[in-house]
Amino acid sequence: MRRRYMLDSCLAGAATARAGDEMSGPALMLAGFACTGSATEASSLLGGMTIAAALGGPVLGTLLDRAARPGRLLAGALALYATGLAVILTGLGCLPLPVILLIAVAAGLLGPALSGGWTAQLPRVVPPEGLPRANALDAMTFNMAGLAGPALAGGVSQLLGAPSAVAVSAALIGLAVPAAWRLPARFPPARRAAATSVIDDLAAGLRFILRNPRLARATLTSVISCTGQGMLTAATPLLGARVLGGAGHGAMLLSCTAVSALAANAVLARFPRWIAPDTLIWTSALILAAASALAASCRPVPLITAALVAGIGEGPLLTALFAVRHREAPGHLRGQIFTTGASLKITGFALGASVAGPLATRSLAGALLMAGGVQLLAALACFAVRGDSVPAHGHGHGHGHGQAR
Repeated sequence: MRRRYMLDSCLAGAATARAGDEMSGPALMLAGFACTGSATEASSLLGGMTIAAALGGPVLGTLLDRAARPGRLLAGALALYATGLAVILTGLGCLPLPVILLIAVAAGLLGPALSGGWTAQLPRVVPPEGLPRANALDAMTFNMAGLAGPALAGGVSQLLGAPSAVAVSAALIGLAVPAAWRLPARFPPARRAAATSVIDDLAAGLRFILRNPRLARATLTSVISCTGQGMLTAATPLLGARVLGGAGHGAMLLSCTAVSALAANAVLARFPRWIAPDTLIWTSALILAAASALAASCRPVPLITAALVAGIGEGPLLTALFAVRHREAPGHLRGQIFTTGASLKITGFALGASVAGPLATRSLAGALLMAGGVQLLAALACFAVRGDSVPAHGHGHGHGHGQAR
């Protein structure tokens, strides 16, 4: 009963924090534009936070792995992230833009706490046999946040103004602090902190990802797939404008994707051992390739269908990725592996979005077909990494291998 309460509290905290995070991006863009009148300056705020999140993930993960009470470190990171948003909001229009950007970068370094840093704590919340279902439920919090966050940002901005939307997003992240604080302590306590430096642990985590074929395969596939997702997302405003009658309707496509991803993960939560996660990773990439190709028709019905199909790929891909990381990562490197993976995916998404924007302006169908090609490349990458894992870190790992078979 206690574990059930702990899982419910963990998932509720994760969902609240991630909704605030998803809300913060569009809210910052709107608030920045309202205060400065410049779309370039507004987008630079979001860009600064995104780049910093990509850089900060490995270090944050290493610190979580070295902490005796990782939940308390996670709670501190959430509190500082929320405080950073509040400081940005207070400084907009008062402080010079370079100072605001510096604050955004500092806050963004803590961003991976809301994704990989939180997910890495699940094995201390549920028993090994409950981890597959917990993975699917955890992935659903991302889908719910992706659906609710932007909608909240738009609604609060319309009713109360863009600055209020930033304040609400910071408050949601802050509300998750108690749930993170109550996460279980590490048992047995971490013993590596006194013997090794943070740099040594960073190097050890990166080496483990590269040398573990199943983990390397899942990481490479997910990063390439996230690049394709970034390309598809960047094309949605133009798709809305040219196919659905308004750029704002592009957000509807993202909502369709979030809803279908949520539904797909709900099925996986009900039948967590229905398909092996290693198989699910490359089949999900193929589904995303088909969605991009369908969207390239640039007609209303196929386009909406493509958005729904994309969710069927995105949701299970995230669940399967979590399952592989939990199964393969040793306990003393789990936080770093999760946050490093999140950072690499953020980088891939940003790269895909930056490439697709100019390309979609010249040829919308061409950009979508390229996104599909990137997803095919992601599926092929799953077979490019040869070899198999060697179970070398405890009895819990064996359960994961049985699941994979």
